[in-house]
Parts: sequence; C-alpha cells; structure tokens
Amino acid sequence: MEAPRDYQKFAILYVDDEEKSLKNFVRGFGDDFRILTAPNAKEGFALLEKHKDEIGLLMTDQRMPGENGVWLLEQARRSYPGIIRVLATAYSDYEVAIAAVNNGSIYKFINKPFDPAQLEQTLKRGLELFALQRERDELLREKLSILHNMMIADRLVSLGLLAAGLSHHIRNSLQAVRTFLDLAPAKLEEEKSPMEGLRDPEFWKSYYQLAQGQINRIQELLSELWSASSNSKGQFSDTVNLRVAIDAAAARLEKELAAKNVTLENQIPADLPSIQADGPKIDRLFDLLLRDELVSLPAGSRIVVRGEAIPSGGKPGVALELEDNGPGLPQESLRTLFDPFMVRGDSPGEFGINLMACFFIVYHHGGIIRAESKEGSGTRFSLRLPAQPDRNAPLANDRDFLQKAVMNEELWQKLIAS
Repeated sequence: MEAPRDYQKFAILYVDDEEKSLKNFVRGFGDDFRILTAPNAKEGFALLEKHKDEIGLLMTDQRMPGENGVWLLEQARRSYPGIIRVLATAYSDYEVAIAAVNNGSIYKFINKPFDPAQLEQTLKRGLELFALQRERDELLREKLSILHNMMIADRLVSLGLLAAGLSHHIRNSLQAVRTFLDLAPAKLEEEKSPMEGLRDPEFWKSYYQLAQGQINRIQELLSELWSASSNSKGQFSDTVNLRVAIDAAAARLEKELAAKNVTLENQIPADLPSIQADGPKIDRLFDLLLRDELVSLPAGSRIVVRGEAIPSGGKPGVALELEDNGPGLPQESLRTLFDPFMVRGDSPGEFGINLMACFFIVYHHGGIIRAESKEGSGTRFSLRLPAQPDRNAPLANDRDFLQKAVMNEELWQKLIAS
C-alpha cells in the first residue's frame, strides 16, 4: 500500500490581484497545503526569490495590473526551472494559455472560476511531480559525487604509487652520489689536483655542502609526498582540537614567522568541536600550509585562521579558513595550485609538493581543500574535515590498484543504470 504523501513539505505560491480570490484559496486549501500569496507579479517574484528553497508550485492569475501572469511564469522558469508552474485563466485568455503551454512556460492551465475538486488534484499532482524531480536531482548529484570521488581516489592511488616508485629508484641513485661525495674530499687530498682552481679547499667544501643540501632536499620532497599519499589505514584514533593544533604549528614555526615578520592570528573559537583524525598527519597538514604561506608571502604579511562547525543536517564536521593578505595569485596559477610542479614565490626551489601533500592528507580524512585568490587581494584556503572520517580499508598493493582501475568501467555502468 502506497504511503500517504506529505503535501505540506513544499509550499504553493498563489499570485492574484483579487484579494477575495486569495482569501478563498487559502480558506479552501490551507488545511491540506502550505500556501503563500502575493497580490501582483512583482511581489510574487520577490516572494519566490525569498522562499526559493521552500516553494514547489507557483500558480498565478493571468490578468493583473502591471506585469501579467505569463511574465511571472517566464521569470520563474529562467531563475528556478524546477518549480512547477500553473496558469489560472478566464476563457477569454484561452489562446494565451495554449501559447504558454506550447512555449514550455507552464505545467498546466486551469480555468476560472475554479472547480475545487479538480484544482486540488492539479495541486497534488504538481507537488508530486516537483518532489519526484527533486529526488531525481538529489540521486543524480549523489551518483556524480560517487563517480567524482572514485576518479580522485584512482588518481591519488596512482600518484601514491608513482611517489613510492620514484622514491625507491631515485634514492638508490642519490645514495651512490652521496657515497662519492663523502669520499671526494679525502681523495682530493691524496691526489693534489694540478689545476690551480681546484686546489682551493673552500671551493670543494662549498660544492660538497651544496650537493648534499640538494640531495637532502630531493629526498625530503619525495618522503613528504609518499608519506602524505599513504592513507591512515583506517586509523583515526586521535582526538584533535584544531585550535590547539594551529597554535602548536605556529610554535614550531615561530622562528620562521619571526624572521619574515609574518603574524598569525588564530581566531578558531575555543568551543569548536574536536575531530577524530590521524593526529601527526593533521599536524603535518598545518605545518605544510604555513610553510607554503611563508614561501609566497612578503615580509610583514598577516595570516588569519578561522573555524566553525558545519551546520547540522549534513555530515558533522568543521570548516576552516586560512586567509592571508598577500599579493594573491592569477587565475592560471590558481588552477594548478595543487600541482607538484607549480612554482610559488621568488625561490625556484619551492614547488607545489607541499600543497599536493596537503591535498593527500585532507582527502584521506574524507575532507575537501580548495583555494581562492585574486591578484592584490590575498589567498584563502578553505578546508572541510569530517568529525568522524570513514574507515575505508587501504589498497593492499599494486594488484589491488590495477583491479580497481579495471573495475571502474563496470562500476560506472552500474551507477548510471541503477
């Protein structure tokens, strides 16, 4: 047996210039429907904009002072195409009603004076159609979200595998170089190079330190990417207070912040709910974000961190904003901000590895990180982290990853068809 429908879940907006008609409509249908009324098209559209998320059906009279009913329905179709539109007409406006139907402006037209029983059925069928369309749209958004997350997951897993492979092979090669550099000073002392320029020990000392520094930097970047790209294996057992975590990151970078005279204001409220997370990775996330800011910001800049609980109704969590007053970024740079080969700041040695690692960390916690920026107006990073991340099992090895990639076509078809 079909469950009874809730016809008051979405409101009906009725627009008519006759006050008596509005009162009769509310008196006749107010017990079964949630009704809003307006005396003309302009006020009707203003009411529609104000309650756009509540209204499921718009019914309007055609002949009114000022703009007529068809004008209002056209405005509604352009701005809120999902709302069901009904035109109330007299027999003299029959041709107008037919034209409105043919143009797609309305779902149905009804004649005045109304047949109460027929009008009630029209209103019920219209609200049912609106509810079905809304459910369809929500299901479609969910499916698209699932597909989007699958694509990101595959990309992240493949990048993680790439990072692991690069780390393994490059480290082996760099270890050989390091061994050579460790032996070079002693070897040069024995052989006493005949070339005058190469006898200066300070030259070789500087060269040695530079090469060692570059090797350490490459290994550090590879380690960072690999560490961030590996997920937490479903272990989110730490209770993290984000205000405390930001303060701790600022303390760790106190010297760097002071050296560049960059101020950090932690405006996260003390009562912001804690989250379950991988504590060390959250600490690393804030370290990397702040280090990236220090690279790109001029001396004397200001960073502000804000936070709030995500409103109830969705998945519980927190929203954070990290905003600076720096020079900002052009749109072409913003599009590739999380690209590991994106150069920021004046130093060509600083790459987007830090931000890419941030992307990995946030993603593995089931969150989202985005960036907004305008040249001359600073950059703002927006993060959303769930209060309780899903404990998804990690992919065990390359075979699992390849199997998952092969299955994507089947999953895609099932999602579309279901």
